Amino acid sequence: MPAKTDKVIVTNLTALQAKYGSAGVNKIQAAVKDLIKADKQRGLTTVLVAVDRAADLKPAKAPVVSSATDPAQNKKTVDAIYTALAPDYLVILGAADVIPHQDLKNPTFSPPDDPDEFAFGDIPYACEAPYSQKPQDFFGPTRVVSRLPDVQGGSDAGYLVGLLKTAAGYKSGDPASYRQYFGISAEIWKGSTGMSLTNTFGDSAAMKTVPKSSSKWPAGDLGKLSHFINCHGAPRNQHFFGQPATGAQVYPTSLDAAYIDKKISAGTVAAAECCYGAQLYNPHANHPPICNTYLSNGAFAFFGSTTIAYGPSDGNDQADLLCQFFLQSVLQGASVGRAALEARQKFVHKTSMSDPSNVKTIAQFNLYGDASLTPVATPHAVSIAPSKSGAKGADPLALRVERAERRRDLFSRGLALSKSQPTIRRSRTTPRKAQQNLFERTAREHGIVPTRTLSFDVKAPAISSAMPKAMAVKDLITDRVHMCFGTVTDGSARGVNDDEGSEVVRTVALILKEVDGVLVSTTKVFAK
Repeated sequence: MPAKTDKVIVTNLTALQAKYGSAGVNKIQAAVKDLIKADKQRGLTTVLVAVDRAADLKPAKAPVVSSATDPAQNKKTVDAIYTALAPDYLVILGAADVIPHQDLKNPTFSPPDDPDEFAFGDIPYACEAPYSQKPQDFFGPTRVVSRLPDVQGGSDAGYLVGLLKTAAGYKSGDPASYRQYFGISAEIWKGSTGMSLTNTFGDSAAMKTVPKSSSKWPAGDLGKLSHFINCHGAPRNQHFFGQPATGAQVYPTSLDAAYIDKKISAGTVAAAECCYGAQLYNPHANHPPICNTYLSNGAFAFFGSTTIAYGPSDGNDQADLLCQFFLQSVLQGASVGRAALEARQKFVHKTSMSDPSNVKTIAQFNLYGDASLTPVATPHAVSIAPSKSGAKGADPLALRVERAERRRDLFSRGLALSKSQPTIRRSRTTPRKAQQNLFERTAREHGIVPTRTLSFDVKAPAISSAMPKAMAVKDLITDRVHMCFGTVTDGSARGVNDDEGSEVVRTVALILKEVDGVLVSTTKVFAK
């Protein structure tokens, strides 16, 4: 069998040098070499490719990145590397000041309700489509991609060296140990969180809510290996927050990065629905973000959002689904990178991508950690032949073939998804007065005082000639969607607490779907 690169680690050495100097970069490169050696013992051929080094890029005929912060340059170079090597795992090494997130335009941008002009994300690096700021161009992910981030604006190379050591020394764990979960929820969202925990772990009996519980979690809870978090988040904030079931604007701390430091178990896998839960920012003199804290404690993966995330209070949609899909794949024995890809594909397949809040959701969630780590050890049904390499602990040939088959299948699924989804664009025409009145009445019936409505035109995907005509009749295809922002009227204005969670986004919106001028459905969503 011809030699194949199984994992590619991409970074920008010039950007790392600017942060850590020559001595720091030397330590990072030494840690990368140790990871490459450890991967070889596991049967993985791993290479480091610097996007700013012509010699590294020449075999792939990839262009040199001259501006580390330029998303378009980085996307083009990463695409060329992937096309040339087709690795099973692509790992971005460094925070967004080393290799940038892609600057996807947020379809729900509407300050002050949704102040995120961009939904920063890594999903374009996982797609075949070329650079674009349109998130709808990236509905068909095909690649297993993750990011191993250092601290944004950091100056201590030891943090990133520690993450590389975690990846080099990892071992898969017992499935039962990952079935025991730490699940916390803002009390107001306990119905939704309970559904997610039951769908993922089989029950919600261990769910904690804030309030009534506090952020001073005992070691027995924080030490569990699977974490599911459905709480409020805030920009550039090291805390997550709860909220009472009454809807009162009181936001007690539910998770504190400084408190959980040194208490998270090595091997932990976390999925957080919280707004800004995976935002990479310069902490200055404060404690690093929660996502960075998990990783520095030896967590294998953190899956979360860079910006405002949406979801219902009682059912499951948006962030709920993407997070539970990710954990479900991990529990079934997938690598964390494959779990993220499968979650993204399943989300696009299962939800309505004509909903602008879903479009933002797929764009903003990122996986932090080494994509190749497989937390849960599972038995293999095939008879495995001995390894020809003779390397201790190396993957036998059968496992490599199995992985190649999965990658081809996931690649094909991604291409099919990219061609089968509706796309939206901001409408140039405002709703008629009668429609606007209907939207406002509907919003008030759902406890929302409307403030602003965004309208979108929906373009249906191309219809296959093999599809029966009755499946594509016009009166069954959504052609317009509206997002009605507002404030809640069900008592949540009382009890405002300015001391805790003062930066929590208090956005609520109604998603209204229209078919040929007729309103056919409504969904109430909240900023997490």
